[in-house]
Amino acid sequence: MTTDTGTDGALPAQELESPLEPITRVGVVGGGTMGSGIAEVCARAGLDTLVVEVDESAVNSARQTIEKSLKRAVSRNKLAPAARDLALGSLNFSTDLGDLADRDLAIEAVIESLEEKLSVFRAMDKVMGPNAILATNTSSIPIITLGSITSRSDIVIGMHFFNPAPVQPLVELVRSLNTTSETMDRADRFLVEVLGKRVIRCRDRAGFVVNRLLVPYLLDAIRMYDEGKVSAVDIDNGMMYGCGHPMGPLTLCDLIGLDTIEAVADVLYEEFKGTHNAPPPLLRRMVAAGHLGRKSGKGFYEYD
Repeated sequence: MTTDTGTDGALPAQELESPLEPITRVGVVGGGTMGSGIAEVCARAGLDTLVVEVDESAVNSARQTIEKSLKRAVSRNKLAPAARDLALGSLNFSTDLGDLADRDLAIEAVIESLEEKLSVFRAMDKVMGPNAILATNTSSIPIITLGSITSRSDIVIGMHFFNPAPVQPLVELVRSLNTTSETMDRADRFLVEVLGKRVIRCRDRAGFVVNRLLVPYLLDAIRMYDEGKVSAVDIDNGMMYGCGHPMGPLTLCDLIGLDTIEAVADVLYEEFKGTHNAPPPLLRRMVAAGHLGRKSGKGFYEYD
């Protein structure tokens, strides 16, 4: 169990005298890169996992993404064939948010748009049971903003996974001003004991911990590249071989998606007003041009 060191009215995590209600049925709203990864993690743990998407085309895309990921894990000897079969058997898909009615936990993983997320939270709040936890995978939007439009802001949390979710061990567990200690403990235990993740507890501030430190660094790399005095390769090699980073900042931007970097930077700048959080002009232009990184085939590098 992790230790809560935040303020915002948060109390230290404590062992409860009675067992916390287990989470066995999980819903994931959104089957894109993050949603499919989170669903795969839950299915690998043998949980009854439901992925909800907007239409059948999106459902088929999410299913194929998860199947390919599981196949790749088996081919690399990271997952046994029997575990793959267990995961596939634990997955279900739907285009109806009403099917979340029996879930103990639903994780929203749609695009980083406040209006889209508010719409999903209103719908989840209407259909899910009164004790079900509503979680968001947002990387920057305040949790209290999403919780306040529901009837259960005390059991709304941030549950921020990192890409790729089946590989990256960290989850930021974010508590709003209204989230109860019991909700945090229940979610913490689920993430650690059931999913095998490493949890850090965060205050409800834009960017939480990782993105508040990471995004300004990425933006500085973009500014340096835009000055035209250093190549993308040299910037990346400098951080890889000089600082021991597994990949350089511009490669990481392409992996995350330049549109996502821009959206997070906008939220950070809006909250803190620091110029180091402001999206550079080059980033704006690349997003406008559709050069989003790996997912579009072109960013700071080109991809097949």
